[in-house]
Amino acid sequence: MVKNKNLTNKGKVDIDRDILLSIINLAAKEISGVEALTNNYLPWYKRVCKPKSEGVQIKFENNNSLKVDIYMIVSNGYSVPDIAFRVQENVKNSLSSMVGLKPAKINVHVYGVICDKDEIAGA
Repeated sequence: MVKNKNLTNKGKVDIDRDILLSIINLAAKEISGVEALTNNYLPWYKRVCKPKSEGVQIKFENNNSLKVDIYMIVSNGYSVPDIAFRVQENVKNSLSSMVGLKPAKINVHVYGVICDKDEIAGA
């Protein structure tokens, strides 16, 4: 096995913010029990201006670490802590495998629970 110790940085890779938002959005929605992502945490005027974020907020901190906030609505009958943990793990794995980023923090905010309409009608 040959190891090349003379590797140097040959360039820079830039990843568009919308790509990161899309990866996080899809990774969160893959988890069963996640009904939707929501922008309800934003004031109304920002909800109109920022439709691409759809429940995801990212921020690069001073030390170039990535902080992710996910705002979601869950389905009735699922464990909220379990869903939140699975969303965190899936987002972390997706970012790591697709773009090589390891987020420092992934915060999951649950903004509501959706009940089935049939369940409400039967009560």
